[in-house]
Amino acid sequence: MSESNIVIKRRSPMDATLLATRLHPVLARLFAARNIKSMDQLEYSLKNILPFHGLKGIDRAVSRLVVALEHQHKVIIVGDFDADGATSTALGIQSLALLGYKNIGYLVPNRFKFGYGLTPEIVDVASQQKPDLIITVDNGISSIDGVVAANQLGIDVIITDHHLAGKTIPDAIAIVNPNQPGCEFASKNLPGVGVIFYVMLALRAGLRELGWFKKNNIAEPNFSVLLDLLALGIVADVVPLDYNNRILVSQGMARIRAGKTRPGIKALLEQSKRNAINLAASDLGFAIAPRINAAGRLDDMSLGIECLLANNLSEANQLAKQLNELNLTRRSIEDEMKQEALQQLEYVSLANDLPIGLCLFEQNWHEGVVGIVASRLKDKLHRPVIAFAQTDNGELKGSARSVKGVHIRDVLDAIATRHPDLIKRFGGHAMAAGLSLPAEHYPAFSQAFDEEVRLHLDESELQGTVLSDGALQSEEIDMSLAELVREAGPWGQGFDEPVFDGIFNIVQKRIVGEKHLKLVLCLPGEQKVFDAIAFNVTDEHWPDAIDSVQVAYRLDINEFRGERNVQLMVQHIEPYPATQV
Repeated sequence: MSESNIVIKRRSPMDATLLATRLHPVLARLFAARNIKSMDQLEYSLKNILPFHGLKGIDRAVSRLVVALEHQHKVIIVGDFDADGATSTALGIQSLALLGYKNIGYLVPNRFKFGYGLTPEIVDVASQQKPDLIITVDNGISSIDGVVAANQLGIDVIITDHHLAGKTIPDAIAIVNPNQPGCEFASKNLPGVGVIFYVMLALRAGLRELGWFKKNNIAEPNFSVLLDLLALGIVADVVPLDYNNRILVSQGMARIRAGKTRPGIKALLEQSKRNAINLAASDLGFAIAPRINAAGRLDDMSLGIECLLANNLSEANQLAKQLNELNLTRRSIEDEMKQEALQQLEYVSLANDLPIGLCLFEQNWHEGVVGIVASRLKDKLHRPVIAFAQTDNGELKGSARSVKGVHIRDVLDAIATRHPDLIKRFGGHAMAAGLSLPAEHYPAFSQAFDEEVRLHLDESELQGTVLSDGALQSEEIDMSLAELVREAGPWGQGFDEPVFDGIFNIVQKRIVGEKHLKLVLCLPGEQKVFDAIAFNVTDEHWPDAIDSVQVAYRLDINEFRGERNVQLMVQHIEPYPATQV
């Protein structure tokens, strides 16, 4: 059973009258609860995306990129080692090639050797290729020293990033980042892949104005071929799906569903046993992104980038298989680390109450997987968590995950202000961050982290909440509504996939796959039954005495051996009434 400190909370009802004239009543209710007030906000045409002119620094970036094209300068893209970084790098490489650049390369820092971003060490590695210009994607806003090193070598730097800026801004030739001071771009939720896409849109427009395409007898490229990368990167980075992001994701998913996606994404879908025709945004986030991320966590993100850039399905399949194998290894490492973390928690809770801001460290933990472990424990314990691993140079590298109400980068900034020598470096955003510190500082940092988090949270707030869109009637739980809900997306962060709740009687139950509870449920007083599955819930949680349950669930479609049936994907389940043994 799910943890007892999880509650189901229904969303406040909103006026759906206007939407109900055009939509199924349940869809109208869902959209109204997500602050959709008119059908115009559900119109996902590319003509409605925000114009690139609002991005500060984009004109300077275009000017330098035009010079690079006119002189065929050597350009190197420096990416990041997650799925946003991989899609950003691939998008940058492909779009520059489409625009006529001939001398392009890329470089992704090995996280275990160089760490994150455009460091002086990475500039030194890049300089061996004699670049005239470095473009960072999904990183760079905190790379003060790296830009200095590049400038000293006569290498220009364009930074494209979306992470929060620190007190000092790099001395780059251009910075394009919707979250930099003074940028008036209306969407602050654009991820790295979105930022480089906008730069390429602006560059294409600039070249058009210069008559570049006509003068050189080059067809102006159609950037629709980039939309699948864009959708994958946006969903993978778990940024809020505001209207602008929803348009971009919707367009990319439409391309994938239509079979027009690149070989790499097609191969990754096949490896994860997903059907492109029925693709949902969650398939990108939970099936494709982890396989790409596995390359950066355990090995070299170049493997993920090459898969996304593969020109044919044969090459893509080979790379996708390698990514799948890495992901299986990652899962095994993650499971072992999670068990070790839970053992630590048992020991800590016996000694005293768990910290509200929780730090965990084991000597043998894998630094590429600590972020996932922190995320899993954050979900389980409903508090900010930082998991640390030891690097080869003896430092501790931490990955932080936060909960609503605690801006984790601001927490680290406050600790660094009060204790200037405690943290060596840090960066990130509201819900996730990374940091490094000397191993001997770990006890003091752990205490400082808990103290700072307690300023933002107290014990009464350490409770998980499942937000529900209310109950469905028996006649509403059917294939028709399940398909409508799926097609009404994209759903995701900040535009949550619908969750419903209700009281059900258990008709049948059994364990499948050794650790998943398969259920047949019916509403009280009704004959119609529904299949349901609760992942990672076993018999020990559910003695036979329990015959009625309160369930929060997603409405889904199960496809098996050519048959399609409605299925309730259980998000939370508990006995009803709660006192039932």
